[in-house]
Amino acid sequence: MNTDFINICLADDDEDDRLFFTDAFDELRINTKVSTFNDGVELMNYLNNEDSILPNVLFLDLNMPKKNGVECLLEIKQNEKFSDIAIAIYSTSSSEEHIEETFINGANIYIKKPNDFEKLKKILSEVVTLNWQYHTSGLNKDNFLMRM
Repeated sequence: MNTDFINICLADDDEDDRLFFTDAFDELRINTKVSTFNDGVELMNYLNNEDSILPNVLFLDLNMPKKNGVECLLEIKQNEKFSDIAIAIYSTSSSEEHIEETFINGANIYIKKPNDFEKLKKILSEVVTLNWQYHTSGLNKDNFLMRM
């Protein structure tokens, strides 16, 4: 695995959100490679391809056509091959039900999509530079939801 950069994937059906996300990483001074996917099926096809470089951090939108974020999360968590991927739920929803469901099903962090570009850059910078081993070792609901 290449450690020269942090491999980031985003699955989100909203083209504007994907552009906003990649633009934020373009402005951050973190060495990343960002891949985006239009829906959960496209993402899972990529992850299951033997030639794919697995992401260090995967950002999953919840509401996508074909296969939603929770379906992807469940499928990823059932496959040992994906055990090292940190999963950030990245959604417009701040519903307690969604937060609880994704926490129980093994996501590492829950981020409500900010509508401000500077806040987005700050959140992405924090998430990507997080020490995931430390963060997930004592995972509880208090450090699951990232608040800005």
